[in-house]
Amino acid sequence: MTVTIGIARETAPGERRVAVTPETCRKLVAAGATVRVERGLGDGAHFPDAAYTEAGAQLVDGVDEALAQADVALCVQPPDPATIARLKQGAVLVGSLQPDADPARAEALRANAVVAFPLERLPRTTRAQAMDILSSQAGMAGYKAVLIGAQLAPRFFPMLTTAAGTIRPSKVLIVGAGVAGLQAVATARRLGAQVECFDVRPETREQIESLGGKFLDLGVSAAGEGGYARQLTDEERAEQQRRLGEHLKGIDVIVCTAAVPGRPAPKIISAAMVAGMKPGSVIVDLAAETGGNCELTQPGQTVEHGGVVIAGPLNLASSGALHASEMYARNVFNFVALLLKDGALGFDWNDELLAKTVWPEPPAA
Repeated sequence: MTVTIGIARETAPGERRVAVTPETCRKLVAAGATVRVERGLGDGAHFPDAAYTEAGAQLVDGVDEALAQADVALCVQPPDPATIARLKQGAVLVGSLQPDADPARAEALRANAVVAFPLERLPRTTRAQAMDILSSQAGMAGYKAVLIGAQLAPRFFPMLTTAAGTIRPSKVLIVGAGVAGLQAVATARRLGAQVECFDVRPETREQIESLGGKFLDLGVSAAGEGGYARQLTDEERAEQQRRLGEHLKGIDVIVCTAAVPGRPAPKIISAAMVAGMKPGSVIVDLAAETGGNCELTQPGQTVEHGGVVIAGPLNLASSGALHASEMYARNVFNFVALLLKDGALGFDWNDELLAKTVWPEPPAA
């Protein structure tokens, strides 16, 4: 029996990305699936309905038409409980789902016996890289964060030699050398700034320097497992903050990207540090969605404290919806391809990518 894949329009405020593009729709159809797309799905990401039709999709009106008969549903943002209830019993749901963050959503998934694949749970292995939504979307967020910093800063980023004299380049500090942070380093360098990057994992030095940035060594190491940082001890944090506070006095723009999976963002920049920064300095806090790396960050707002502008943008990947959607949809397609066996659904629970991603756990054999 042909697998039906349904995709409804995203309803989260400000969300413009899509989980399927005309490109990946064509691939799903070629794999033997029937793809049902709600009209207007791609409007925010600049993918017209006609492009989906040409790719072989069936355009339908309304969320019920898109999802009610779907064997597999795809999404960007976690669906609300009412949308999950529209899925048929035992349907597969793939996307960023965060089931443990909302008890009502988790209960709706259980009540409908949904086979949920929250792609944020995907193992971080070489084979999984092509399905890694966290990395692909973080890249867009890091890029956009630097552009926000450049826009808010009352300075040029590059050095300029003009008839009115020489303008020195801005000094930019990136906090955190994950995917978002490294993209921020590369983007700030392209704009001509002097770029440093601070990370408590010393192994990131080579990556930072390969992008033209300077590794800021504060003498504190917090290398953890799986490529993530561990939490610092109280003594380590105090020493880190003392040294960082002194250094920030000479920085023009800070882009914060540090995160610890499953926990609130670590507070790295204190109010006292902000008070010591030069008037006209800028902080762009990408970690605002999980509380922020700066103590003064207000999620979703841009505020000023003592002449320092602090921006806490949310869902930055959506602001680059076209390319972010292309990457996200490819990630989703590469994962869904693991479930399609000769045009039918199949689950190989011996495959760690399925077994470690499914929520809450693989069905009993």
